[in-house]
Amino acid sequence: METRSFADYLRTLDDAALISLFTHRPDLVTPVPPDIASLAVRATSAPSLARAIDSLNAWQYQVLEACAVAAEPFNEKQIAALTDKAALFALPGLIERGLVYSGRDGLYIPTTLREVLGNEIAGLGPQSMAKLSLKKLDEAPVPAQKALDAMVWGPPRGTVADIKKPSAGVAWLLENDFVIVANSHTVLMPREVAIYLRGGKVHKDLAIQAPKISGSKRDAKSVQLAAIANVSTYLRWTEEILNFWAQEPADALRSGGLGVRDLKNISTHLGVDSNCAAFVAELAYLAGLLTIDADDRILPSSQFDIWLTQQPSTRWESLVSQWLITSRVSGLVGKEESKNVAPLGPELDRVAASSIRKLTLRLLQESPEIAPDFEPLSALANWHMPAKRSGGIQVDYVQWTLREAEWLGITGQGAISKYGIALLQGDELDGINEDLPKPVDHILIQSDHTAIAPGPLEHEVAQELAILADIESRGGATVYRFSEATIRRGLDHGRTGDEIKAFLKKTSKTPMPQPLEYLIADVAKKHGKLRVGNTSSFIRCEDSALIAQIISDKRLDILQLRQIAPEVLICQHDAADAMNILRSFGYLPAGEDSQGSLLSGPRIQRAKSKARPPRIIGEFDRPDELQLEGALRALRTGEKSSHRQSTLRNIAASALGSLPRTTANETLDILADYLQNQPATSLSIGYADNNGLVSHRIIDPLKLSAGSLIARDHATGEVQTFRIARITGVASI
Repeated sequence: METRSFADYLRTLDDAALISLFTHRPDLVTPVPPDIASLAVRATSAPSLARAIDSLNAWQYQVLEACAVAAEPFNEKQIAALTDKAALFALPGLIERGLVYSGRDGLYIPTTLREVLGNEIAGLGPQSMAKLSLKKLDEAPVPAQKALDAMVWGPPRGTVADIKKPSAGVAWLLENDFVIVANSHTVLMPREVAIYLRGGKVHKDLAIQAPKISGSKRDAKSVQLAAIANVSTYLRWTEEILNFWAQEPADALRSGGLGVRDLKNISTHLGVDSNCAAFVAELAYLAGLLTIDADDRILPSSQFDIWLTQQPSTRWESLVSQWLITSRVSGLVGKEESKNVAPLGPELDRVAASSIRKLTLRLLQESPEIAPDFEPLSALANWHMPAKRSGGIQVDYVQWTLREAEWLGITGQGAISKYGIALLQGDELDGINEDLPKPVDHILIQSDHTAIAPGPLEHEVAQELAILADIESRGGATVYRFSEATIRRGLDHGRTGDEIKAFLKKTSKTPMPQPLEYLIADVAKKHGKLRVGNTSSFIRCEDSALIAQIISDKRLDILQLRQIAPEVLICQHDAADAMNILRSFGYLPAGEDSQGSLLSGPRIQRAKSKARPPRIIGEFDRPDELQLEGALRALRTGEKSSHRQSTLRNIAASALGSLPRTTANETLDILADYLQNQPATSLSIGYADNNGLVSHRIIDPLKLSAGSLIARDHATGEVQTFRIARITGVASI
C-alpha cells in the first residue's frame, strides 16, 4: 500500500505498533475513535501533539526540532548530521509516538507539529525562497559578519533604523539574500544561513545525556524512623483539623475556599505554618473527609467517621493516593502573585501538577538512600520534561512536591522511604501498621496544670482530652494544658465537673494535683449560673448582684442591655454573640432553651450533604493491557465497517447513475422478478425521503407486502420497510 498521508501510514501499522502508539499517547483512545481516519485527525490535532511533545525528554525534543527544520522527506542520516549520531537511537521513539512517520520516499512529520513547536523552532527563521550561495558567507565583510553573529543562535531577527537606507553590512546581506526583509525596521535570517553558520548543526549544546543527581547519603534505618514519624504526625494532623472543625466549623468564602483568618486558626491549632495547614485541609477535602455544606460551612463528612475506624495504613493510603493524582497545588496558597488563591477554592488547579509530582517521586525512587540536592534534581526533572506548556517545569512545583512528600512520610530526611516505594509500586502497606508506635491509653498529669501523653493516644482518650485541654507542644510526647477556658469547654460539651475529674483520675498514671481539682470545681460551680437565650437574646440570672454587676459593666455597653425583670436582661445580639462577648470579659454563661433547660450537649457536627471532592484536571491515565486490546479491536472493526460502507457508497453511486426512472408499477415488477429468480442478490436503489431528497441504499430484498418492500439495509444492518412509490430506481450489484 502506498503511503500518501498520515492516515495511510497508520493503516500500515500492525497491532503491536498501534498498541505502542496508544501506550505513549492514551488520549488517542479516550474515547476510541470510530476508524483510522478519525484516529489520524485526532493524532495530528494540536492538543494531542502538545501532550505527546510534553512527554519527550530534552534529547528527544532536540531531535524532533531537527526533524521539524529539515526539508521533507528526510532520512536518519540527515537528522544525525544536524544533531549527533545518537539521534539514530532517539528516532524510533518519535516514530512510536506518531511524531515522525514513514512516507513514500523518506520520513515526514505531521503538518500541525510545526505550529505546535512554534514559529522559530530552535531559534531558526523561515526557509529562504531564493537560491543561496552559502559559500559566500565565508567572505562576508566585517560589518556583515557582526550582524550575522548577533542572529546566528537566535532570535533570528535584527533591527535596522530604516530598511531603505541600510548600513553597509546589512546592504551586503540583503544583496546576497542572506537576510529577508520582514518590515521597515526588521530583517530575518533564513534557517539555511543559520544552520550553515552553526556548523551544520541545529543546537549549540546537545542534551544527549541526563544530568546526574548528587546529594547526601542517608542511613536506611534513620530514613524509615523519620518517615514513620511523619506518617504518624500527618494522620494526627488530619484527625485534629477535622475534630476542630466539627466543633467550630469554618465559613467558606463567597468565592469558595477557606479564609485567611480560619487558615490562621487551624495553623495555630496544629502548631504548623499556614502552608502546611493549607495542605492538610486540601488533602482531607480531596479524600472526601470534609465538605462545604449548603450553608457554606466547612464541616467533616460522614466519611470521616468511617476513616477513623480504619487501619492506619488504609487511612494513609486514602490520603496519599489522592495527592498523587490531583491537579490541585496547595503550594500556591500564600504566594505573592497568587493573593486570591485560597485552600479548598477553585483556583488551585494546574494541568501539569500530577505529572510533575509523579516524575519527582520516580527520580527519588531511582536514587534510594540519597537525599538529593535540589539544583541537580530540578535540572534532571527539566531534562525529562523540557517542553511543558508553561515553558518548562516550574522550580516551585518540584520544591513543593519534596516538601509535601516529607510531610506525608513518603520520604524521610529527604530520601524516599520504603513506604513511598511500596506506594509507587502498588505493594501492600501493612508495614505502616507494624512500624507505627502502639497507642497508649494513659497520661501523666503534672502539678502545673499540664498533662503529658507519652505517645499517640487511643482515639477515645485523644477525643476527650482534646475537649478538656489545649495542646501546648507536640513531638514524641504531647503536652496538654488545662485552663479555665478548656474546663468550660468541657462543661459546654455536656460533661459535669465530677465526670471530668473521674475521667482524668481514670486516665492519669499520676495522682491528680489538688489545684487542678479546685480549678475544675470552681469553674463547674460558676458554669451555667448565667444563662443566655434568644429574644434576639435574653440573659437570666437568679443572683441579683451578678445582674447588677453586668448592667454597671461599661465594657458590655455594646450589648445594649435592658432589664425587663429583676432576674432578666435582653439585648439586640443573638445568643451566640452575647455569650461570646460575656465570656471575653470574664463571665461564664451557659446556653438555655425556651423551656429553661441548660443547653450543654455535645457540639460535634457533621455535614448533612455528601462530600463532593473537586474534579481532577490533568493528563490522561495510561490504559492497561485489557483496555488497549479492547480499543484496538474496536478500531479495527470500525475501520472494516468504514471501508465497507465507502465501497458500497461508490458502488451505489455508480449503479444509480445508470438507473432508469421507473414508475411504481415497473419497480414492483422488477423487485418481484429479483425475489423470485435471484433471491440472494443485493440491490442498489434510490429512495426518496419525506422532503423528496434521494439517497442511495444497498439492500437485500426479503419480501413484498402491501405496496412496500421489506429489506435489510447494509448501512445499518437492520430490516427496514421501503415504500415502492418512493423507490426511484433499482439495479443489481
